[in-house]
Amino acid sequence: MVLAELGKSINAALQKLNKAPVVDEALVDQILGEIAMALLKADVNAKFIKKLREDVKMEFKLCEEENINHQKLIQKAVVDGLTRMLESDRKPFQPKKGKQNVIMFVGLQGSGKTTTCTKYAYYYQKKGWKVALVCADTFRAGAFDQLKQNATKVRVPFYGSYTEADPVQISQEGVNVFKKEAFEIIIVDTSGRHKQENDLFEEMKQVEAAVKPDDIVFVMDSSIGQACYDQALAFKKAVNVGSVIITKLDGHAKGGGALSAVAATESPIVFIGEGEHFDDLESFEASSFVRRLLGLGDINKLFQSVKDVVNMRDQPQLIQKLKEGKFSIRDLQTQFNSVLKLGSLNQFMSAIPGMGSSVLSKGNEKESIKRIQRFLCIMNSMTADELDGEGNLNFCRIVRIAKGSGTSIEEVHILLDEHKKLSKVVGNLAKTNLGGKRGNEFEQLKRNPQQMMQKMKGAIDPSMLQKLGGMDNVMNMMKQMGQMDGIQDLMKQMGGMGGMPGKAKRK
Repeated sequence: MVLAELGKSINAALQKLNKAPVVDEALVDQILGEIAMALLKADVNAKFIKKLREDVKMEFKLCEEENINHQKLIQKAVVDGLTRMLESDRKPFQPKKGKQNVIMFVGLQGSGKTTTCTKYAYYYQKKGWKVALVCADTFRAGAFDQLKQNATKVRVPFYGSYTEADPVQISQEGVNVFKKEAFEIIIVDTSGRHKQENDLFEEMKQVEAAVKPDDIVFVMDSSIGQACYDQALAFKKAVNVGSVIITKLDGHAKGGGALSAVAATESPIVFIGEGEHFDDLESFEASSFVRRLLGLGDINKLFQSVKDVVNMRDQPQLIQKLKEGKFSIRDLQTQFNSVLKLGSLNQFMSAIPGMGSSVLSKGNEKESIKRIQRFLCIMNSMTADELDGEGNLNFCRIVRIAKGSGTSIEEVHILLDEHKKLSKVVGNLAKTNLGGKRGNEFEQLKRNPQQMMQKMKGAIDPSMLQKLGGMDNVMNMMKQMGQMDGIQDLMKQMGGMGGMPGKAKRK
């Protein structure tokens, strides 16, 4: 996305701290000047930038004489300042499972509101909620057709009318229909409007009074930059806006201005839209967003993403095989299926510290997904013995698999090579006996980090290690994971990596 350029610029400025032998006030001024220039290019209000500079300078002066790591101090001050810029003190509405939550969407014409309604519905549908859409937009020609097509694609029930012109009646009827059928989230899509269109604003108030929504979501196009502030404020004065979704962040340089401007209205940003696909909607949390933008990652988000698609309790056999250093093609097939459930690979990869916010371009991400899908086609053409084997297939079998999957012999060879590399990593990890006698990697990390580092370094492929930001970054990730709630339970559940067989001990 375009905001990734902002992240790279700020990160490049912060990198100068690590290269400088001494961190003094002149260097801090230079770095803050570069950060300010990057934020101005992203259309962030100068008032917010000035406040950020003052806060960071104050933090540095207070600790200038102390014997601490000034590089980390300034980096943390910048991250905290940017986070405060995007945060709202008001907590966003959270739908309650098992209850009927009516969500009303409002916004400007052309902001992508109808598409965002479908993305919002699809987001909760994937999490197991019973979701429905109501089209109360009678002002724009083709609005109901668009919502109908979108809802059909994601298989979400919808309600609307080609003949009824009163949006209040349609919204009321639609909400009542879905309430009777016990839907948990009922989304009402209203007509797009501008703050100067008084008639449409009055209509919006009438719809609100008719459906009594639990939350009103304001959809804002990021391309208007700082002008978001006036529009968001006008909508908030007309109706009780509880949440904001920023759209089109993938295609415009003014995204930073839009994010900071909306946050200034004290309406919490709950999602950001970064594409046209229905899964291109990302939940927004200011601290996580800033850390991933600057390439610092978010281990909590990474762990939660993995937990959402992989239930370790359902994979005891796989865990045992990994302990033994075994990794079949069927195991690879399972992992590929899990990767496709993650949604955006870019969002997932950006949660890994050191990876940055644009590891894959949109084009590369699509190519990666297509490649995985073709690999799955190849594996679907294998027999049970071939899937459970070690990947040593003769030429006749490879030709048969290529023909059966509609792929080429070369692609089958590429898949087998990928499996061989991963199988080698799993085998190396098993041999390292990382957990030792106590069976807890995180305890060992605290006791003897250097020994742990050497074991990990010998187990991970050098090219993969470089992509992960080096051994120091991997160790930092493990330290963060060790501090997370739930990770220790997960490790106990896995039986501890210490249970993995190492070299046989002499008696």
